[in-house]
Amino acid sequence: MSSSLSCAQIDLDAIAHNLKELRRVAKPSARLMAVIKANAYGHGSLEIARLAADMKVDWLGVANIHEGMVLRKAGIRLPVLIFGYTPSHMVQALQSFDLTPSVYSRGMAKALSESLSSLKNPLNIHLKMDTGMGRLGIVVPDDLRIQEKTIAEVLAIAGLKGLRLQGLYTHFADADSPDKSYTEDQVSRFMKILSGLKASGIVPELAHAANSAAVIDFPESHLDMVRPGISIYGSYPSQTVDKNKVTLKPAMTLKTKIIQLKNVPEGFKVSYNRTWETKVPTVIATIPMGYADGINRLLSSKAFMLVKGQRAPVAGRVCMDLTMLDVGHIPGVAVEDEVVVFGNQGGETLLVEEHAQAASTISYEIFTRIGDRVERIYNRKGPSKGP
Repeated sequence: MSSSLSCAQIDLDAIAHNLKELRRVAKPSARLMAVIKANAYGHGSLEIARLAADMKVDWLGVANIHEGMVLRKAGIRLPVLIFGYTPSHMVQALQSFDLTPSVYSRGMAKALSESLSSLKNPLNIHLKMDTGMGRLGIVVPDDLRIQEKTIAEVLAIAGLKGLRLQGLYTHFADADSPDKSYTEDQVSRFMKILSGLKASGIVPELAHAANSAAVIDFPESHLDMVRPGISIYGSYPSQTVDKNKVTLKPAMTLKTKIIQLKNVPEGFKVSYNRTWETKVPTVIATIPMGYADGINRLLSSKAFMLVKGQRAPVAGRVCMDLTMLDVGHIPGVAVEDEVVVFGNQGGETLLVEEHAQAASTISYEIFTRIGDRVERIYNRKGPSKGP
């Protein structure tokens, strides 16, 4: 029996279903990378990595070398791409743990090359191209003359000793919006770089661009590999992607228990700064989860949770360790009754997207802010088959 009052129940069968759906809509020849950075978007990177291996996923994507090393130490052998920055002094760890770094510039590539102690086993790298995200990568401009300079820079990187340009990739800034024109422009810039490299005799093994939204809505971008992230966990990247193309199942149900009930009169004030006041006599339930556990403080007096299959509003400010609910309209509530923060209960569903909307954010942030003191519990009924 668990000692934790709060838990995130992860349905691995739902994740297996989502991987199969994403594979179904992806180009048949495209490899599938499961993005499991940030502890698999709060779902638990090791468990999701093991499931991905069981599902015969081709690659895993992580944010930094530490996340990759954790996978390797746990026995995960799938190829792993690091999206974030890897300093050159970590090059031996890259080789020892068989991790593939992203490279963003000639200077970064040169530092990695010079740090290699041996040139016998080339270090695979994936070069990031900035086609319009404005974050990391070598900028790919509109101007064709400057694009030629960009191609020359890529060729220079490909020629560095000890490095093997295994992959070239970019990331979309706006693929989850209804207007795909900006994404089309990003794809066009990326394809021009690939064409220029090919004309110079360089064809990377893996060209990749498609995130979750592009996997669903933009098949032209599937190329050699697709990189779904949030969709693996059952959340659509936005409300405007075509949900008719792929059916996703939410994998996480976030639960806790009531630890105190109070009968309170009209005019009773709840939580910090007294921002919430009862309009009628009611019952206030306190739960042992707060913003340190991932209940966004912006949900104060705005969101709902499920108690006995009914919606109970958050009453007052969310605290670090505690949150209050108004349950006066729900009969028969008792201490230690289950509370579903988001998920299913008693035939009612409360989606994580509702909390995200109430907090003016996205489901990604809600998932990744769930704290370590919330226990993850994994459910799986049957073996999975490759996607």
